[in-house]
Amino acid sequence: MRKLGLLILVTGAAVVGAVALYLMFSGPRMRVQPKILPSQAQMPATPQGIVPVSAEPSAVPSAEAAAQLRNPLPDTEHTRRTGRVYYGYYCTVCHGPAGRGNGTVGVSYTPAPTDLTSPPVRTLSDGALYRAMLTGIGHEPVLGYVIDPKQRWYIVSYVRRLQSGLLQNGG
Repeated sequence: MRKLGLLILVTGAAVVGAVALYLMFSGPRMRVQPKILPSQAQMPATPQGIVPVSAEPSAVPSAEAAAQLRNPLPDTEHTRRTGRVYYGYYCTVCHGPAGRGNGTVGVSYTPAPTDLTSPPVRTLSDGALYRAMLTGIGHEPVLGYVIDPKQRWYIVSYVRRLQSGLLQNGG
């Protein structure tokens, strides 16, 4: 009798396990859900009154146009402080606090981030520096999507301050 009880218990456990596995891997939820391939998907119509917005980067000036651009912001302490905030938010992790290209994330990149205080960068016009912020090699091109055009000139002002050597110890 004891063997019969054990046999019923083991058989019952096996049946419950088999049903659980069946439902888990081929149960009704997988059989009844719709399958829409990306090539078959149809987007719903845009509701009335909605204006579509794209995530396209703002226009990047050509090299010739950038050479003619000048920073429209006055060189004031407020401009530099604001630029420092934006630089710290967007640029420090790659270019480092002093702009030397040795930020905590940037040191892992190949090629390494540009040293913003180097002579070739110092010779760039404000417009060329602005353009380089949007068209640089590596990970920089994403900045056209991320940094608001109004904030970019503040960063240019702060980089000029870094280049001038007026900031000691990166800050």
